[in-house]
Amino acid sequence: MSIWSVCTSHLMTFVRGNMKCIKQLEILTPFQLYFNPSLIFRNYQFWRLVTNFLFFGTIGFNFFFNMIFTYRYCRMLEEGSFRGRTADFFFMFLFGGTLMTITGLFVNKLVFLGQAFTIMLVYIWSRRNPYVRMNFFGLMTFQAPYLPWVLLGFSLLLGNSIVVDLMGIAVGHVYYYLEDVFPEQQGGFKILRTPKLLKILLDPPQEDPNYNPLPEERPGGFNWGEGAEGGNQQE
Repeated sequence: MSIWSVCTSHLMTFVRGNMKCIKQLEILTPFQLYFNPSLIFRNYQFWRLVTNFLFFGTIGFNFFFNMIFTYRYCRMLEEGSFRGRTADFFFMFLFGGTLMTITGLFVNKLVFLGQAFTIMLVYIWSRRNPYVRMNFFGLMTFQAPYLPWVLLGFSLLLGNSIVVDLMGIAVGHVYYYLEDVFPEQQGGFKILRTPKLLKILLDPPQEDPNYNPLPEERPGGFNWGEGAEGGNQQE
């Protein structure tokens, strides 16, 4: 994995850690992770605000399908349009997760939002790469912007609820519109601004373009040969 994929590697580590604690160590159960507003705000189980995004179900087709898509499109976003902007990428996580959590307060039976988070990543990537040709399991080819809707239809064929997919598409569209579309409109301006604290903590320090390193800081140090040659000429 590229050194740029900081958020992707940590996200995958937490998802795998969840599964290991459930399947191998048996110190956690899905009942301790799912989204439950009553337990969160009345019993102060605030970890559920995060853990419900890190569980993709029991080991099976849906689990591996979501894991592959999450890893692939999270990494392509982080190494593509968010390259060198880890703080902005993490802020997108926070923005999307917050909107999904607020929506989950008003929509019943939404217990795990990991799939919605995956669809959000896919949607944002697809809108930023509109001319990429996609091939879905060799069955059909289409332009990238149709990918979220193809995944929604695939979920429907598998008998899964499409409410989670629709939530991911809606949240992804809100982020895409506020970040990429509205600021470019006449009279538009940038609404989503990454807090400076996140930039300080996550972004690599920017090099000063006017900085001129001293000779000993350059590769090879001083050019001793020229000095010695000059000294011989003086003699």
